[in-house]
Amino acid sequence: MCSDKKLFRTLLSIILISMLFIQGYANVSAIEQEPKTPGLTVSTFDIDVTPPVGSFLSYDPNVNSWDLGLRAKGIVLSGAGQPVVLVAIDWLGIDGESYNAFRTAVANGAGTIPSRVAVQTLHQHDAPRSNFAAERILNNAGLKPETYEGTFQREVIKRLEVSVKNCLKNGSAVTHIGFGEAQVFKVASNRRILDDNGKVRAGRMTTCRDSLIRAEPEGVIDPMVSVISFWNNSKPVAVLSYYATHPQSYYRLGVANPDYPGVARFYRQLAVPDALHIHFTGAGGNVGAGKYNDGSHENRGILAERLADGMKRAWESTKIEPLIASQVEWSVVPVLLPLPESIKKIKSEINLKDTTLLRANAKKIAWLQRSEKGEKLDISCLSLGRARILNMPGELFVEYQLAAKAMRPDLFVAMAAYGDSDPAYIGTALSYDQGGYEIGVSNVTNEAEGIIMAAISKLLKSNQKGKH
Repeated sequence: MCSDKKLFRTLLSIILISMLFIQGYANVSAIEQEPKTPGLTVSTFDIDVTPPVGSFLSYDPNVNSWDLGLRAKGIVLSGAGQPVVLVAIDWLGIDGESYNAFRTAVANGAGTIPSRVAVQTLHQHDAPRSNFAAERILNNAGLKPETYEGTFQREVIKRLEVSVKNCLKNGSAVTHIGFGEAQVFKVASNRRILDDNGKVRAGRMTTCRDSLIRAEPEGVIDPMVSVISFWNNSKPVAVLSYYATHPQSYYRLGVANPDYPGVARFYRQLAVPDALHIHFTGAGGNVGAGKYNDGSHENRGILAERLADGMKRAWESTKIEPLIASQVEWSVVPVLLPLPESIKKIKSEINLKDTTLLRANAKKIAWLQRSEKGEKLDISCLSLGRARILNMPGELFVEYQLAAKAMRPDLFVAMAAYGDSDPAYIGTALSYDQGGYEIGVSNVTNEAEGIIMAAISKLLKSNQKGKH
């Protein structure tokens, strides 16, 4: 009897232990099979966008290639809602209809929507431009589009879409974000020299051969280069740099090249070879290298070394912080910028038989037609922890960038200009009374400042609003 009870207790113990083991195993299996939330990833792409010999650059036919070609570089940031794409292209400008085509193609490649794509040009002058609307206007008038001929540009759009799609296969996890900045010495200077009455008396362009004008003070600039980097633990994956100045040393030789920012970027790519280096031109509409550049061709290398030195020191000062998906947000504020009366009159004054006048104003006519439809421009902001990247249209004056940084001194604010280039120069309200070259060719009025500053303020103060 006793042995029967002992056997019963033994069997009961075995059954209980087995049940606990099975239950525990089931729990472990459930944990292992539970779907994991994907983290942040960054995918990078980089393609050659140098036009073939015989095609047009922004001003002249392309007659040769240089040691360094033109690039389209960017990142796809995934894991925080629909993917976000930032693109930097070594071209002079991409306008309106062309800009929309680029964003749509990139969005298709990344599996996102166009409003979550920012395409910025660096604004080099020995490089192509793209304006499909101006091309169509000239074609309809029986004129050769020349600098607006878009065959190569459409080819680039197709290749860019494929490159973006393919890069998603090799994305890297992102665990940290880094940001650093440093002063760049003897590169940027303000282009607008004012007289005692506050009017522009001289323009110190990117090349200035007048020693007296070069001797003028630097003027209002943002001397800092900002560097934002994405990290997979201790490994850098992508490095984004931002600096506000016109990116020319000398040009109009008919040889496509990325000028000194492209050379500086190449130096830094060699220094940090495993992370793609992507450079953006900031709000440099009224800033150039004129104080430090008399046009000597040797200055391209000198300016490149000075910018690369600033990038290097900004990289070395980088502070790295953890980054999770909840700290990443994308916000957009669409704006409608006012047209000057001079553009509004073009429709009635243009004589389609005057081919010289029509060719000179094709871009402005395209901008007028677009504005009459009420089509807005997107101003966007990518939030990365305590960093903010503002993506802006047009050739903004540097005061916009300085104002954005002053607006949120608690954040690390970087700005990329030269997005949709339809507006051309966008000065401050005060600058439209000062005159000067930039204001003479601007496609907006002094009312643009209030509209743009309101959008920047909205994006920096509350990035939940306008979120897409």
